[in-house]
Amino acid sequence: MSDERPHIIFIITDQQRFDTIKELGFDYMQTPNLDRLVREGTTFTNCHISAPSCAPSRASLFTGYYPHTTGILKNADPWNHGWIESLSESGYRCINIGKMHTYPYHTPMGFHERYVVENKDRYMEERYYYDEWDKALHARGLVKQQRELYRKRKDYKDCLGAFLWELDADMQSDNFVGDMATWWIDTKPKADQPLFLQIGFPGPHPPYDPTPEIAAEYMAKDLPLMEVTDEEKDGQPRAFKVLRQHNFDIDHDSVVHKDNPTEEERHRQRAYYLANVTMIDTKVGEILESLEKKGYLENAVVIFTSDHGDCLTDHGHSQKWTMYDIITKMPLIVWSPGRFEANKRIEGLCQQMDIGPAILELAGLTVPATMEARSLLPALEGKEWDARDFVYAEHGKDHILDGTEFVTMVRNNEWKLVHFIDEDEGQLFDLINDPDEVQNLWSDPDHAAKKQKLLSELREWRMRSTVQTAAWAGGFR
Repeated sequence: MSDERPHIIFIITDQQRFDTIKELGFDYMQTPNLDRLVREGTTFTNCHISAPSCAPSRASLFTGYYPHTTGILKNADPWNHGWIESLSESGYRCINIGKMHTYPYHTPMGFHERYVVENKDRYMEERYYYDEWDKALHARGLVKQQRELYRKRKDYKDCLGAFLWELDADMQSDNFVGDMATWWIDTKPKADQPLFLQIGFPGPHPPYDPTPEIAAEYMAKDLPLMEVTDEEKDGQPRAFKVLRQHNFDIDHDSVVHKDNPTEEERHRQRAYYLANVTMIDTKVGEILESLEKKGYLENAVVIFTSDHGDCLTDHGHSQKWTMYDIITKMPLIVWSPGRFEANKRIEGLCQQMDIGPAILELAGLTVPATMEARSLLPALEGKEWDARDFVYAEHGKDHILDGTEFVTMVRNNEWKLVHFIDEDEGQLFDLINDPDEVQNLWSDPDHAAKKQKLLSELREWRMRSTVQTAAWAGGFR
């Protein structure tokens, strides 16, 4: 008897902000395929990640636990297990194409097949890891565009990580991963078992490297750039000032950050980043077409999201590691015509990891009682669903965020607080009157009671977490 459970296609990009999909209200974007998913699917518009960098965010997503529970607090912390293993054990054929950011990169994670493609510019952990993209470039006799080569450019320090992809177009990393996904779908036999296919695009993570024709389209656009003032930068906590200085001094991912980049420099960076998103969108369309032709979409759930955002010089910062909404708030789209409502937006607060137990339930599996993620399936099915009162994110000290031992964020619909361990400064934002999170109210005596209430919520959350997950093996990562 055939297994009638739905195929699950999980597409995740790297470092894609919420404001990058036209159908969600951002008219400067060209994203016809993601627009289709939004129009025909259900979108969570207030979904937040659990950590502002790749590995801890993804580990939280694919385990259902917060970083302090998994012990995966930063990139390169060991991560070997998650709920994909449960899908595999239950009869799903589990395939990874592209980025997962497990550590080690090639750990099985429950996948039957892994075609690993990692960061475009791996300069720290496993710098010499030879992934599928490296092999393809080598086979074609190409030398990957990377930091050592970019550093030879006279304009390197003014590019903010934005460089045209000048090699064969199909060897650009997002094109490569998208083509590898369609190759797998088109050529592999359709087994008589449900498929879990995880497709991880390396972009729009820097280097921001679109092909020339797409870059030109965005360079011609008038793109929104947040004003950054000295007052805002001076009002940031010490740890984030240290982070800014670190990114001035060290060119992570080929990005040389600048204190006061010109409007032209900022526009080029934004244009190339958004062009990368459009390239991914094109590949998403091709993947959907291949899935349709192969018969998978007759019974499938397609999920699209990203692991965190990118400041892109907004707030004076480069990349991630901060707790602004442009970092923590993610698009989460669930598409399954006939199963879930079309063109539906759900505004209630949720953690991104809450999609995990929904996937387990779709697969007919029992969600572990200790899991900190809360299923989004009732919301998707139009049933009674309690949105979260608060969402949280956290991150440990690493070789980039080196001005604090630990940072934690708590947010509800009206307020956000960012706490640094053993520090007497942080961030407090009134999200109703200051949605761009510019005015730091941490030291404002008029808001001292609100600050204390949110600090108390952080304390209760951590204690509640310890009690809930006590039966879960801390080494399970």
